[in-house]
Amino acid sequence: MNVIDSIVTQAASIAAVRRDIHAHPELCFEEVRTADVVAQKLTEWGIPIHRGMGTTGVVGIVKGRDGGACGRGIGLRADMDALPMQEFNTFAHASVHKGKMHACGHDGHVAMLLAAAQHFARHRNFDGTVYLIFQPAEEGGGGARVMIEDGLFEQFPMQAVYGMHNWPGMPVGTFAVSPGPVMASTSEFKITLRGKGGHAALPHTGIDPVPIACQMVQTFQTIISRNKKPVDAGVISVTMIHAGEATNVVPDSVELQGTVRTFTVEVLDMIEKRMRQVAEHTCAAHDATCEFEFVRNYPPTINTAPEADFARKVMAGIVGDERVLAQEPTMGAEDFAYMLQAKPGAYCFIANGDGDHREMGHGGGPCMLHNPSYDFNDDLIPLGATYWVKLAEEWLAQPTRAV
Repeated sequence: MNVIDSIVTQAASIAAVRRDIHAHPELCFEEVRTADVVAQKLTEWGIPIHRGMGTTGVVGIVKGRDGGACGRGIGLRADMDALPMQEFNTFAHASVHKGKMHACGHDGHVAMLLAAAQHFARHRNFDGTVYLIFQPAEEGGGGARVMIEDGLFEQFPMQAVYGMHNWPGMPVGTFAVSPGPVMASTSEFKITLRGKGGHAALPHTGIDPVPIACQMVQTFQTIISRNKKPVDAGVISVTMIHAGEATNVVPDSVELQGTVRTFTVEVLDMIEKRMRQVAEHTCAAHDATCEFEFVRNYPPTINTAPEADFARKVMAGIVGDERVLAQEPTMGAEDFAYMLQAKPGAYCFIANGDGDHREMGHGGGPCMLHNPSYDFNDDLIPLGATYWVKLAEEWLAQPTRAV
């Protein structure tokens, strides 16, 4: 692998920062301490910063040899927030905050971008500007959207923006990137069916919402199998059903909740429309009523083809073409999607390994994201930072880039 030597030399100190952040996780829009750590390091290295965008966001501004005079810029983004879950790990850098954990590796994402920042500060081998975007609130808070609303792209003019996420189960030393949709949109629904409660021994005297709900849940799956093209991806998952308080009472109401995932807005529009129709008409057929709520959260993450192809070439120059994999789309969601709606760019995966880096005998096999035994693999720091550096330098070295 063609990893930058100076980054390797500093990797241990950056890993120590990563472990400190891991031990002190902060939830969305609460990343005050994490932002302080980032700001302190960037300032120590002589990188000007802007704070407070997106509440707790930090943007580092690295001017190249020309002082940024050419007017071209690229954005590199890392997310900072943790998850509201209890950590099972017992190593020295385990979370000190009960019910909070870096179970998605955002601490590692911060570390990789910090390692790149340190190199940029010492070796400004580019013309233009590199914007280091340390973003809050990816885990459900939509921090990317909030930073954009706060003027991210107006205040820091960049022609492209790139993101990266660690991915367990892929062998260390590999990347994955592809053009087009790579992560799904995420939406939530809540449906309240209202019938007429009564004695369970006399069901004919009321309107039982339970069988209506069961019919509705099954009918939703025909939307996936019969209303969309088989080649279009879509998921409807009813994940919560709440009804009743006693075995001999027909409840007045049933509440259904769940999630919808798609790769296109068109499929999402169809699913929402059909779910509403199914809910309302199924209830009407049984003399019941319903309240239908559908909330769209993150849009699909869609890589623009030129930027994804460029990222692939950069990766191949670091690890070899055979170790740059096709990026299998996942139904997970990512708020970097908002940035890709506003600017060309690409979101890639960097392999987190099969779990051998974990301590305290967690056993073989990868520990997946959002798992209480997860830990970021510090071996990725030099590789991820090298990718950020090479990506920015080579992108800015191009004579022109279409916006």
